[in-house]
Amino acid sequence: MRNVYLIAYDITCDKRYRRVYKSMRGHGDAVQYSVFRCELTDMELQGLKEQLWPVLNLHEDRVMIVDLGPVAGRGDECLEFWGVPCSVPTSRQAGII
Repeated sequence: MRNVYLIAYDITCDKRYRRVYKSMRGHGDAVQYSVFRCELTDMELQGLKEQLWPVLNLHEDRVMIVDLGPVAGRGDECLEFWGVPCSVPTSRQAGII
């Protein structure tokens, strides 16, 4: 069974931040900077944790995982957004500045 998770992180090092962000992109949708909404099974959640643990410095960084319940339940009803609507980019392209 899939549950909806809200995962937020505060990473102090830019290199670790980019690695965490890339890992998270494969597991859910960004709803704000450093906040993702993920639909995961227990095994997928465990796999994500095992992917993040080696990257994190637990003396400097922090991750919060909130279980909002089953996908078919009230998981989405728990989220309330104000201001600019959440949108996912239609295409992702790297750019050189």
